[in-house]
Amino acid sequence: MDPEMVALASAAGTTLVTTLTTEAWQSVREGFASFWRRAQPDRADAISAELEATRSDLLTAQANGDLDSREELGAEWQGRVRRLLVTHPEEMEALRMLLNELAPHTPEVPSVTQHATASGQARVYQAGRDQNFGQR
Repeated sequence: MDPEMVALASAAGTTLVTTLTTEAWQSVREGFASFWRRAQPDRADAISAELEATRSDLLTAQANGDLDSREELGAEWQGRVRRLLVTHPEEMEALRMLLNELAPHTPEVPSVTQHATASGQARVYQAGRDQNFGQR
């Protein structure tokens, strides 16, 4: 599979889930529905409804402190976009343009890189966010 296509689909999935809970979510929904309409006109309305459902899921997860849902939903949309691009590679440039249009509305997602080495009976505790230790 074309690595550029995979990277583009990954960026689309991440951008989608990070912008659906912002004030620009309607523009995001319309942009992705329009993108789909060019390649699969019969799926555009369903995609719009699925984006609404994804937004609802994200808002519920966010309210409940569920940090895993964002990543799972991003991966789900990454797969959908990748499958669309496999069947319609001519839409890659349109997707690039859409992502560029959405860039100003995309909140910055922090990136964490961790490395650890332990030996013997040592323990390593790493966290990308909160880490709590309770008494045993």
